[in-house]
Amino acid sequence: MTVSPEILPLAGAAFGAEIRLAQPLPAGLPDGLPEALADADGLLLVRGLTEIARDPGLLVSLSTRFGREVEDYRTLLTRMKMAHPTVPEILMVTNMVPGARPPPDRPEPPLTADGRFPVQYPHRHGWHTDQSYRRPPPDISLFYAANPVTRGTGQTLFASGVLAYEALPAALKARVETLQGLHAQPGTGRGREEAEAGRTPGPNVEHERSQPQPVVRVHPVTGRRALYLCERSQMDWFEGPFVGMEPGPRGEGARLLDELMAHYTRPEFVYVHEWTQGDLLVWDNRCLIHTATWYDAVNEQRMMWRTTVRGNPGTIYDGEPPSWIPRESATS
Repeated sequence: MTVSPEILPLAGAAFGAEIRLAQPLPAGLPDGLPEALADADGLLLVRGLTEIARDPGLLVSLSTRFGREVEDYRTLLTRMKMAHPTVPEILMVTNMVPGARPPPDRPEPPLTADGRFPVQYPHRHGWHTDQSYRRPPPDISLFYAANPVTRGTGQTLFASGVLAYEALPAALKARVETLQGLHAQPGTGRGREEAEAGRTPGPNVEHERSQPQPVVRVHPVTGRRALYLCERSQMDWFEGPFVGMEPGPRGEGARLLDELMAHYTRPEFVYVHEWTQGDLLVWDNRCLIHTATWYDAVNEQRMMWRTTVRGNPGTIYDGEPPSWIPRESATS
């Protein structure tokens, strides 16, 4: 018989919950985790799961509790060297593989004017929700600390789209209610940096084209509204960032996005997670954004494992084929 876990408020956050399992995995895999995630507005923390490091397949088993499809990185258009060598549903987020993406730069200045750790855009960059440049986008991400770096570096930050939406002034709520953002795949040359530098993006093949997404997304489980947008590298700054508004990094759309992102990442809507080995965070991409922080990649080794769950993006995506799969692959 499965013993129900203890569910506690997440310390240091206005949203989220901490789950304390009554038994080790796999015996301690409880029912009701998706409901707990929904009740916590999209963020769960489980500590002390050191058994996953010994048996990474447990992370996939846990992931299946949150949806019917766990992505297999053998079938995605990604760098296979970043997939786990024996469990291809796990993406390795690490500096221990040659050619891996480096950590983000430190903010400049490193602290806010009142001496605090910076979380708010534009002082803090990199805020995004996973794979928003795909239609349908994914639902849930699980992120496991197999080998984190020194505390005080390598944190992961989360902002609540639900709290941010609810705190919008009425006029701004009305302005964004039916607005669509244009989300771009990083590396396709359509980010803000490229636009500000005056570079002309090359043509994108069909499965890499930017995708429109609602700025206000209704959660398919809770029914709550949340802001759904990203910033610098994951929005299209040539045709967007918003559909039907003046495009480009200095246009009306850019000014609105900067206003929304500064609001979205206000400190009262943000949780900062300091990683300990064995920590697992589960987050809902449909209502949260997140960003990474700097760590000393020259002198420290970091190994984090991520799985991605999809299958319930909401009725607005009903019947859509995956936008990121080439048509010849989808029909073969």
